[in-house]
Amino acid sequence: MKNETYKKLIVANWKMNPSSAKEAEELSGTVQREVRGLKNVEIVLCPPFPYLSVVGALAKGAQSCHWEQKGAYTGAVSPAMLKDMGCEYVIVGHSERKQYFGETDEIINKKVKAALKAGLKVVLCIGEDTRDSFDSKGHWTHELDPKLKEQIIGAFEGVKKSNIQNIVVAYEPVWAIGTGNPATPDDVLSAKIFIRKILSNLYDRKEADKVRVLYGGSTNKKNSAVFIKEGQADGLLVGGASLDSDEFVEMVKSIYENS
Repeated sequence: MKNETYKKLIVANWKMNPSSAKEAEELSGTVQREVRGLKNVEIVLCPPFPYLSVVGALAKGAQSCHWEQKGAYTGAVSPAMLKDMGCEYVIVGHSERKQYFGETDEIINKKVKAALKAGLKVVLCIGEDTRDSFDSKGHWTHELDPKLKEQIIGAFEGVKKSNIQNIVVAYEPVWAIGTGNPATPDDVLSAKIFIRKILSNLYDRKEADKVRVLYGGSTNKKNSAVFIKEGQADGLLVGGASLDSDEFVEMVKSIYENS
């Protein structure tokens, strides 16, 4: 299941942090200095929209976008605008967007297609709410959680086969985000196999294997390398830990050393 085609991808989701442009510039500057020369990892910082222009070369990602390229949508930011700002990636479908902003599978699908149309790569977040799906032997399995399958199928609806390699799937189980209780490496590997299986059914195995699968949810410098080495994740989507430059740099370096 290893995907050797791409560098390990580490996406930092700053969410609604920090509270000033100066702090954002200092945080990104420290990270950029410390990770210079690490060639087999790709780092994407996703700051709040106002900081995209001050964060620097690593600010290649945005946290969300609208599904239209322009128009009368007060407060919205289009994929075309992000592309013009120099973004390469956009996060779509994060659980917090679903929880606080009412984003549905239909909206997420529209955003995915709009972002791809604008030439952006998509970091698509999926994940089940609770860890309560077990088989007859007591083993946890994604096969028993139809929501995860529905999220994948819904997000990829109408996406051409030639474009799926521009989608990165971030497995972020809601029960692990910000709880201090991350998934296990076996969980991550199980999720990766499950995601690739669904995509193989939608497209084919060859194309499915081009889709990188990241893990996110209570990651830190102590466990990040384990998800890469044992869980065979193609990278990480990092939340709170990405706001601590020392912590985040240690995570990047541990992944670099284990890639």
